[in-house]
Amino acid sequence: MKSRIARIGSFLFLLIVSFCLVEGTEVLGKAPSKPENLLRQADNCRKSLYRSKNRKKYRHYWLRCIRLYASVHTRYPKSEQAPWALYREARMYTKLYGYSGMQKDLDDGLERFRGLVDEYENHRLADDAQYRIGEIFYEHKKDPSQAYVEFLKVDVKYPSGDMRPKARAMLDELALILSKKNNQKGKSVADSKGNDLALVKDIRHWSTPTYTRVVIDLERSVKYTSNLLKKDPAHKKPRRLYVDLDNARVGKDIESSIPIKGGLLHRARAGQFTRDRVRVVLDINSINTHKIFHLYDPFRIVVDVRGDDEGDNKSESASRSKKRQTKKETWKAKSQGKTVSLARQLGLGVERIVIDPGHGGRDPGTYIKGGIKEKDIVLSLAKVLAAKIEKRLDCEAILTRDRDVFLSLERRTALANMKKADLFISLHVNSYKQKGVHGLETYFLNLATDARAVMVAARENATSEKNISDLQQILNDLMLNTKINESSRLAREVQKGMVGRTQRKYSGIRDLGVKQAPFYVLIGAEMPAILVETGFITNPKERRRLLNKKYQENLAEGIVSGIEQYIKSIEQAYKGG
Repeated sequence: MKSRIARIGSFLFLLIVSFCLVEGTEVLGKAPSKPENLLRQADNCRKSLYRSKNRKKYRHYWLRCIRLYASVHTRYPKSEQAPWALYREARMYTKLYGYSGMQKDLDDGLERFRGLVDEYENHRLADDAQYRIGEIFYEHKKDPSQAYVEFLKVDVKYPSGDMRPKARAMLDELALILSKKNNQKGKSVADSKGNDLALVKDIRHWSTPTYTRVVIDLERSVKYTSNLLKKDPAHKKPRRLYVDLDNARVGKDIESSIPIKGGLLHRARAGQFTRDRVRVVLDINSINTHKIFHLYDPFRIVVDVRGDDEGDNKSESASRSKKRQTKKETWKAKSQGKTVSLARQLGLGVERIVIDPGHGGRDPGTYIKGGIKEKDIVLSLAKVLAAKIEKRLDCEAILTRDRDVFLSLERRTALANMKKADLFISLHVNSYKQKGVHGLETYFLNLATDARAVMVAARENATSEKNISDLQQILNDLMLNTKINESSRLAREVQKGMVGRTQRKYSGIRDLGVKQAPFYVLIGAEMPAILVETGFITNPKERRRLLNKKYQENLAEGIVSGIEQYIKSIEQAYKGG
């Protein structure tokens, strides 16, 4: 009897101890949460599957694990485990594609990686997911151009991420692949035309005493190199900047010597340097800096040269000084009793704004039946905006066009540079295949980081989305000379002002935010420059508003408010705020 009581006592003692141990575990260490348990189950499922060669052949085993991961991020999207589950689910879909060969599996993996990048952009896995997207386009979809863009996003969006070195290595590798591909493409085009050389069709230029832009128009894309030569007194030759165009020929209509007025360049000369190479030579009077880049559809090479701000032409300099003095006196008279900002005193404020109504002439921009065209809407808006800028901000407003005429994109930027603008604002109207899409958005020059930005840039550049991805390859160098931070800040203030003003007066105004893309019209601008999409012509309600003068007045008021806030931020910076 005693032994039986002892055994019962021992059993109860062990039961109490085990209960205490369990309770102690709950107190000392937190019990695993539901998302933690689910993620652990999914991980065990995945590891078990990967260890079995036989089970990996059957789809239902893969989908069982995938569903477990999906339950984590769908049921607990804000948990710490959600991004990990989403990433591992995406990886499983990609690996499953290796067995199934089904495009849907690859696309599902791509969708999950993009979802992680969008929903958890600040998570440590975001750059890994973005890298995997590039990997899919490179290894599985065999699209090196898109892969380049995706790897470029890793470099741009995650400068401190651990995947950046690997992404940069892939960019270098893809640059070589794309270069060879372009050369082969050029060769096949030449072969199909009987080894024809690309025709140099025209050389255009715009010039002032301190800035000149030269554009070389070609029949199709070619490889080119450039060099800056020193003055050669022995042969009576000035400093020269030349551009050699491979596999090219000079057109009969091009003058062998083109005089260039303004002071920086003396003339441009084009000649057949060798049987298959054209050399374009710019004879220099006096320049400080230069940059060369190319644009597509049609292919053209742009040469920007810049001299001293003072210029070599004294009478022009005196004229500009007189205009500035008159403007300062007018501003001073208007500002009596007001505190003059330090930025204004130092001449560092905004005094001249170039407004660019997009499209014009033979280029209607986006349009719909009934004769409603983007070019007409933005010209009307630009005139309203110019008047408000001069009245409210006491700044000089200059339009790139004040009537229905065609201007090339490179000429618009050249005009802003020639006028020494402090700000450049290009006005446009959006469109989309779905009528319900609407809203306001503002862009600044940078690498496009989403598909719709690429589409908008392609439309405004009048080129293909394919060439946009090619263009992004040359933007890295251009960014060094672009006021990208100031442009971004200007874009944010204008977007905020435009949306704020219209939302107070109208219902259903949608803020699409500030975005970035490689717009041709912003390339080479030597001042903060933005492109404003003022609404969708394809949306019935927004179209009616864009055609209404009162709505244009409110849009313009909002844009001016944004510019004003940007100017105040400059002045605040000089106050040390």
